This record gives sequence, C-alpha cells and structure tokens, in this order.
Amino acid sequence: MGNPKGEVQRRVLLLCGDYMEDYEAMVPFQALQAFGVSVDAVSPVKKAGDICATAITIQVESTDQANKESRGHNFTLNATFDDIEIDKYDGLVIPGGRSPEHLAMKASVVELARKFSDCRKPIAAICHGLLVLAPAGAVKGRKCTAVSTMKPGLVAAGAHWVEPDTLSVCVADDNLITGALGGKICASERRVLIIIGNYAEDYEVTVPYQTLKVLGCHVDVVCPKKKAGDTCPTAIRDLEGGQTYSEIRGHNFVLTADFESIDASSYDALVLPGGKAPEFLALKEDVIVLVKQFMEAGKPVASICHGLEILVAAGVLQGKKCTGYPGIKARVVSSGGTFVEADPIDRCVTDGNLVTAAAWHGQPELISQLMRLLDIRVSF
Repeated sequence: MGNPKGEVQRRVLLLCGDYMEDYEAMVPFQALQAFGVSVDAVSPVKKAGDICATAITIQVESTDQANKESRGHNFTLNATFDDIEIDKYDGLVIPGGRSPEHLAMKASVVELARKFSDCRKPIAAICHGLLVLAPAGAVKGRKCTAVSTMKPGLVAAGAHWVEPDTLSVCVADDNLITGALGGKICASERRVLIIIGNYAEDYEVTVPYQTLKVLGCHVDVVCPKKKAGDTCPTAIRDLEGGQTYSEIRGHNFVLTADFESIDASSYDALVLPGGKAPEFLALKEDVIVLVKQFMEAGKPVASICHGLEILVAAGVLQGKKCTGYPGIKARVVSSGGTFVEADPIDRCVTDGNLVTAAAWHGQPELISQLMRLLDIRVSF
C-alpha cells in the first residue's frame, strides 16, 4: 500500500464504540487503508489493542419495524482516544449501530466532533452516526440523510432532512458527508466477479464488494444455483485465543447476478472470499471451470483465507506462491504451490496475477494489490 510518490499521506480518525454496526466500521477502515490513507480507530476510555464488540444489523422486510440484530466481529482498536490530536487528522468517520447513542452522551466525543466541524474538515457519518453530530451542532442548516427513524431528531437539531429512497443514498453538504467517501479515481471502469456460497466469511465478501464499488467498478456477486436477489447467509469468524477461529452467523448478503448467466470473458478480475463456502464450492465443476478461465487468461485473481481451497481444486497453484489459513498449507503444497506462512495474520502475497491474503485482516493490502493489477489509482 501507499500513496503515489510526492503525495502527502492523508490521515483519518474512525470513532468507534461497542455495538457499532459491523460493516459500517470495517468497510471504511480497510477500504481507506487500501487507498493509501492512514486510519486510526479509537473509542473513549479504551486504548490501542482493546476491542469493541460490533453488531450485525439484519434488515427486515417491513419498513415500520425494527431491524434484527446479533453479535458481530471483535474490532481491534489501533490508537488511544486520549492521545488524539485533531490537527493531525484530515477527516472523521463515524459508523452507525447502537454505539452513537451512547457516544453522544460523552462530552469528550461531542467536543471532538465539534472541533472537526469548526475546522471544516470532512466528516462522514453513517446511519446512526449522525447522533454524535447533532449535539455538536454539526448538522444545523445542513442537508443530511440516514435511516428514516433518524428524521425527527435531526430535524429538531436544525438539519435539512433528505428522504432516502434507497439504503444506498448519499448526501454531501460542504464538509459533511452522510453515506459515502470519495477521492479522485482513475481507470476505474473495471468489471469484477465475486463467487460466494452460504456462510462465506462476512468481511471477506462485503469489504471487497463495497470497496470495489466505491472505486467505480461493476461488481457481480454470484452463487451456484442462485439468482440475482437471492441471499447467502454469511459467517463471522474471529481469532479469540482458541485453538482455531470462532464462528457465528453474519449478515444476509444479497446476490447481484445470476450464476448461470456468467461469462468469464466479460470480467477483468475474480475474487474468492473464504469462510465455510469454499469447501463446498470446490466441489462444483462449473465454479472450477470459471476459475480456470480466469487463471488461464492471466486475469487478476484474489483469494482470501479459505478461498485457496477452490484454487487447489482447480489445479492452478503449480509453481505459485500464496498464503491463506494455515490449515490449508498441506493441500497447497501437495498441489504444487508454495505456501507462505500466515504470520503476521494480515500477510498478503502477490505472485503474477494471483493475490492472496491470509485472512480478512490482510484485505487492505489485498485490495491495494488488486487495484495495482487492474491499474486503478486513487489520489486525494
């Protein structure tokens, strides 16, 4: 990773709290790093190395009912809240979830938000993250949007409410952004295919998907025997000190295309997330055929963690250096590949057109390397 020569590296602060929404924290955290931005994740009363529990929000069909929620990943902070010097940061990101309601009660957090606002530095607030900005006076007179339940409180705080017709709506008003981040993107009209199955790892699907979408790529996510609009449940895997990873249910991921209609020749790159799904995808001949077509054409292929199981089954690792979950090492070696130990856990290895990450922790570097192979550049 890194910025082009001659450019000053940007630095962003990510304001976290227990039970912030899982995606709304990790996607900007890893995506911005992939773009060469330094990101410090902090939470009041916590230090670098401490964790914040996250929450999985599952949308319900009825718009007048509360969403379902379950426990998400453990998010490890990389900086200490009490050490923050606002002058060193170029922007602030506030994820949603349940944490903003409690963060907004802390004078130190409100003052932090007020200083960013007064300095006119970019502030991106996702969904309930606006609850932190309201008491800081940062939404008064500003256009903003979020889930509809936020409207009364924001209007009372003086905001100009923009009704969201879809959950992907983004509103920018001066330095306040509610819903998205951006920069100058070059050569981004690429087409990327992501193949998943039931219980693919939660972050390993959504972080690449949303990051590549931000870059302007057309991204299709497919699953054998399923169509656009169908869902795949995901799995949340964490390293919590046991002999292996823990696993619980994650979000429902909505597929964007029909698997049966996929033509490998119409895509520029392939991404294979890990989780439980690859073990079964590796048994499907139509998946193996697709993988071989990408590899034989020399197109970029990115594999995360257990995604290597599909590449082993496709017989395309002969002479290739790669990394992934340590438990797959023997299979990689027996298939003719060279396994690079997954230490540290955020290790990423690039060998020709193949980019592999040991786990979701290495996705910033994996996405950065995939961008290089696709000739996508971001500058700020």
